[in-house]
Amino acid sequence: MTNRTYPHGVPCWIDTQQPDVDAATAFYGGLFGWTFDDAMPSGAPSRYMIAKLDGEEVCAIAGPGEATPVWRTYIAVDDADAAVDGLVSAGATVRSAPANHGEEGRAAALTDPEGIEFRIWQAGRRLGAQVVNRPGTWNFSDLHTGDPAAAIAFYAAAFGWQADDLGFATLLRRPGYGDHLEATTDPDIRARQAEVGAQPGFEDAIAWVARISTGERPHWHVSFTVADRDKTGAEAERLGARIVRQDDTQWTRTALVRDPQGAEFTVSQFTPPSG
Repeated sequence: MTNRTYPHGVPCWIDTQQPDVDAATAFYGGLFGWTFDDAMPSGAPSRYMIAKLDGEEVCAIAGPGEATPVWRTYIAVDDADAAVDGLVSAGATVRSAPANHGEEGRAAALTDPEGIEFRIWQAGRRLGAQVVNRPGTWNFSDLHTGDPAAAIAFYAAAFGWQADDLGFATLLRRPGYGDHLEATTDPDIRARQAEVGAQPGFEDAIAWVARISTGERPHWHVSFTVADRDKTGAEAERLGARIVRQDDTQWTRTALVRDPQGAEFTVSQFTPPSG
């Protein structure tokens, strides 16, 4: 089996820090069928629970944390220290300097000019999410911003991203990512996307940009693929979450979910026009 790898500038990992790790793993394990392995040594004051689906790494739940939990997005970089220098030059602020995480990799936390936190990841043994876009796994991280034009300009300078206005939404692409996927883990990506009438260049898709709604704070927002939006929403409520809202579009049926400890995420059922 070929390991999934992420070129420089492609979102590669997500995690959430929760006040009660056991409660969080019970909720997400029940909702998505994840199992968990603690990456921290026995007796450590904190935990880093690697979520797996069918034995493949999906994301992580960390804790305990004191702040209201959020889902965090990591962007792959070839060299964390060099990337920080470039990001600061582009207008980012360093929240935590690059630091090693054992042999797993090297990470840093930053905020973009709007104050939106993101993280960078220089892969060591942990390459990033190994299963994506399947029910119960990470679908996209979307940039919710009050100033889409300024945000796009920053990330274009920082990571070489390009934006496509599709009318109904703005797509962010990392040119060359589709070539990487085709040569490694997804040789049929272009043919499969053509079958459902995807936008040309969608093989390079890495995120979407959305203007924040009234009362919403700017942030990187995480969505998970599900087979059935309504069944997943009902199960989330049974497990103690709240459905904030639901939306139907030409391509998806989604629900915004607030987990029992307050972290928000979206579940997304793919419903292409071709069926």
